[in-house]
Amino acid sequence: MQQYNDENVDELPVRGIKKLSDIYCNVVVLEPVGFEEVIEYEKWQAAMQDELNMIEKNNTWELVDRPSHKKPIRVKGVYKTKLNLDGSINKYKARLVVKGYEQMFGVDFSKTFAPITRLDTTRMLLAIATQKGWRIY
Repeated sequence: MQQYNDENVDELPVRGIKKLSDIYCNVVVLEPVGFEEVIEYEKWQAAMQDELNMIEKNNTWELVDRPSHKKPIRVKGVYKTKLNLDGSINKYKARLVVKGYEQMFGVDFSKTFAPITRLDTTRMLLAIATQKGWRIY
């Protein structure tokens, strides 16, 4: 192995050089943190309206009276700017999410359930069922 001293720094082998502009994108995306910021921009308002329209279209929730002995679980808006490969803005995306972390185990819920499985899990179960000759419903 070759020894280098401080005098011969210029003689160090160079593997490759890249400009910082090639490594870091020059795009700065500012996304709203809360609803107060959303109402200032029409594009974010439209994204939030699209989310509310989809919630209504899919019958995701319905308004009911709050039981007097229960604390309501609040919601929060999550806002993301989707970019194209070249760094230009593709679309503004808004999601309305439940603050599930505000729930207390044994008080607000006892079990959690997500009706979504990963595709590889479904494939595995179908393969086992086929191997064993089970009926699939």
